[in-house]
Amino acid sequence: MKTVRIGSGAGYSGDRIEPAVELAERGDIAYLGFECLAERTIALAQAARLADPEAGYDPLLTARMEAVLAACVQRGIRIITNMGAANPRAAAGEIARVARRLKLPGLKIAAVTGDDVLADITTAPYPLMERPGETTAALNGSIVSANAYLGVAPIVEALAAGANIVVTGRVADPALFMAPLVHEFGWRMDDWATLGQATVIGHLLECAGQITGGYFADPGYKDVADLARLGFPLAEVRADGSAVLTKVAGSGGTVSLRSCKEQLLYELHDPARYYQPDVVADFSAVTLAADGADRVAVAGGRGTPRTGQLKVSIGYRDSFVGEGQISYAGAGALARAKLALEIVRERLRLTGVRTSELRCDIIGVDSLHRGPAAAAPEPREVRIRVTGRTDSLAEAARIGNEVETLYTNGPAGGGGAWKSAREVLGVVSTLIAETKVRPAVSYQVS
Repeated sequence: MKTVRIGSGAGYSGDRIEPAVELAERGDIAYLGFECLAERTIALAQAARLADPEAGYDPLLTARMEAVLAACVQRGIRIITNMGAANPRAAAGEIARVARRLKLPGLKIAAVTGDDVLADITTAPYPLMERPGETTAALNGSIVSANAYLGVAPIVEALAAGANIVVTGRVADPALFMAPLVHEFGWRMDDWATLGQATVIGHLLECAGQITGGYFADPGYKDVADLARLGFPLAEVRADGSAVLTKVAGSGGTVSLRSCKEQLLYELHDPARYYQPDVVADFSAVTLAADGADRVAVAGGRGTPRTGQLKVSIGYRDSFVGEGQISYAGAGALARAKLALEIVRERLRLTGVRTSELRCDIIGVDSLHRGPAAAAPEPREVRIRVTGRTDSLAEAARIGNEVETLYTNGPAGGGGAWKSAREVLGVVSTLIAETKVRPAVSYQVS
């Protein structure tokens, strides 16, 4: 039975590049996927594109293509990625330029667009999923991006047209890995059981190193060898949808039942109803079985017909956040830190800094578990952090300034002060009819 090997080259925008090179050079794969687009990432990318029409794609796109493109071309590996973010066409153009610099002519690069539904979302009120009873009208003109999660169809179209590289904007994360399987095996788009199993495979691959021991290791409980050289996963997929997850031999990390089970449940709300653009996947009967060293077999994914609606991720200008930090060490460090926080709270009150939220933390003491410090030996070094949400950048900056003035106006021994003030982009979601979204594919040649 035919088998297709797909590698996962990234699990987020800033991920390591070396494991993807390892997959390209030693993974014997046919496809290499890069999943680099978190919910906030595309909102930030859209803001960058508003400032520069040629910007808005992933900042590591160039470096990643420079690292893997020659190896992929030499071995006939096709690349699929959502690094196009808010500007897939510009991303395709940049990939073509990289290919020309590397003397790799004739590569066909597809750009998938159509996920940007800002015009629709801003012309009519859409209910917000995270805010029952509210609609997009409540965002009062602050929306900067609205992107629908596309499915596999435009990627499959590009692969069928011979694209060596497919770069998209917002697509469902598993779709990056499902699309080549649909293309290679000719799966029908109403074969819900097979599409459900394909979703399982895509979901397991999409976070890259989390399958091989990243975000998993816990010394003494879940030991993982050679994390500094963590290898990223690949899947061997057969025409019936069954798959084996593994990694490049000799790479760091592990592919185990435990690491795969954790990723299977990652960001999963209802395992029996995992809504995707192409299928409602059912993970409830999935089975994982050891298949040798660093090999886990995956089967049992199912599905039911898609809903006809697509999730839309909406980025909006939410507020501003100011932050300041400073450290105290030695005897009495905790008492001095508490005094420092009292001073900053009072200073913000006296100077009239208006915050809708204010957090005053002693990192390592009460920043994660609120309330009195545990009855443990008093720490010999602590760091305070004051963070506040404001309506203006100027007010946000005053929070960090007050922490910085503790150098000469606060308890003894403060050091290592740091401050920042920044705009915050919020993210909410809604649903849109898939009939309102029109994906398109365009091509460039290097």
